[in-house]
Amino acid sequence: MVGKVVEYPFDTVKVRLQTQSVENPLFKGPMDCLKATVKEEGVKGLFKGMSSPIVGAMLENAILFVGYRQIQRQIREISPPVQTPTTVLDDNGEVPLTFNQLALAGAIAGSLVSVILTPVELIKCKLQVQHMLKSTQFNGPLDLIKQTYRAQGIAAFYRGFMPTFVRETGASAFWFGAYEYTCAALIKRRQDADLSAPELMLGGAMGGIAYNLSFFPVDVVKSRMQIEEGGLHAKYKSFTQISKEIYAGAGVKGFYRGCAMTAAKSAPANAIIFMTYVSAFITQCI
Repeated sequence: MVGKVVEYPFDTVKVRLQTQSVENPLFKGPMDCLKATVKEEGVKGLFKGMSSPIVGAMLENAILFVGYRQIQRQIREISPPVQTPTTVLDDNGEVPLTFNQLALAGAIAGSLVSVILTPVELIKCKLQVQHMLKSTQFNGPLDLIKQTYRAQGIAAFYRGFMPTFVRETGASAFWFGAYEYTCAALIKRRQDADLSAPELMLGGAMGGIAYNLSFFPVDVVKSRMQIEEGGLHAKYKSFTQISKEIYAGAGVKGFYRGCAMTAAKSAPANAIIFMTYVSAFITQCI
């Protein structure tokens, strides 16, 4: 939850950059979007729709980290890692899994999270851009949920599920993989498995950056899919159609609008997330 509060204003800017018109963009870049948002809507405009992802963050990270641990156990049973003379045992005194095995565990955990994350992000994205697009106005998450359900039913909340599934599966492999790689490099350098808080935060920061950079184009298309307006029988654009529109209007750079800022904001947020998780895990073990 703390991580979500830290990164949310930057996420709002990212989503607005991703979903603006490719032919006639409203903003020149992240700073222009930030200034325009604060000028027109005040600082609170940067936090529109935050209650949904705050609640979603609890479910998302609970499923993600518990799933990550449980899947590691299953992988260890199916394909036990081999100990070498230079192997440094983990906190449980076990042989660490290989990076490929850890990435696989992260990918599977991420795929599970996409079921929860799709409706959460749809609500978030619609609230973040409604002022900018002058679309249907909602008085908050509950009002959006009611109106969407009445108009299109439960299926409407899973608009953009496939790109969310692809993003979470692939990016979570990079997320956990980068974190584990950074921590392993620090452990090898120190020859000590007990990392300090700053070192854990560095691992988390690297994981967050890898997560956002790896599948950012998919996230751009996903955001545009989720803010589309339509009634009960509306024919929405497909992933391929939206991708072609972005490329035709802005070229490859259209898939990376807001990418640099997103990677930068993910560093402190994920540093907090991983440090909190590892600290809680160590406390539980003690």
